Amino acid sequence: MKILVFIKQVPDTDDVKLDPKTGNIMREGVASKLNPLDANAVEAAVQLKEKYGATVHAVSMGPPQAEDALKKALALGCDEAYLLSDRAFGGADTLATAYTLSLAARKIGDYDLLLFGRHAIDGDTAQTGPATAAFLGIPQITLASSIDVQDGYVICDRVLEASSQKVRARLPAAVAVTQEINTPRYPKPINIMKALKKPRYVWNAEDLGADTSRTGIPGSPSSTKELLEPPKRNADTKYFSGSAEEIAAQIADMLHDEHLI
Repeated sequence: MKILVFIKQVPDTDDVKLDPKTGNIMREGVASKLNPLDANAVEAAVQLKEKYGATVHAVSMGPPQAEDALKKALALGCDEAYLLSDRAFGGADTLATAYTLSLAARKIGDYDLLLFGRHAIDGDTAQTGPATAAFLGIPQITLASSIDVQDGYVICDRVLEASSQKVRARLPAAVAVTQEINTPRYPKPINIMKALKKPRYVWNAEDLGADTSRTGIPGSPSSTKELLEPPKRNADTKYFSGSAEEIAAQIADMLHDEHLI
């Protein structure tokens, strides 16, 4: 079984700035990390690998620094990594991103299962996985809180607001997983060292045979009309001292004075 797991590098801070012209996050000089829900997708892929002997291929689109997220995916158990990096990919919305990811999936080829995190914490749209599946013409399952593969099908539980479902889709298929599916492992030092020796590839628009009118900003039909920065508020901090009982009494008095109790 061949699994492709798609990951994204996101800002590791709440203090992000937006480009006033495009509305996109300005990533230059911003500390970054692996998108937390993509870590769940990586863990799900590695668990399937351990159970069935699959190979796991990590894919990410982004600037050169996104290679750091791929190195972590390799340290967590993925077998090889692909970075899709080209100025022609910059500023992409979810449609242009999904188009580019679908080209990478086709170029890698012979895949059985595509895994995504439910959403990226910097965009929170939950659209990239389903749109990639649509470009590839394969079935998709979203909001997966469990995953298994049996007899040519992927089988998942989906937890919805008022109900739960058990669904299956014939392989090849795409699955977007939720945070509840697992607890991602931490990379061991020896696996971090081994990751440096695993195959890593960098592909640009030409390598993918991409139509650049469908990538990046030209391929992104969505646009930002207005940017509003939430007002900054100064919060006073009050410290309490004394025994637990004295601190509890002080907190109760404060809440009473603020008319909160």
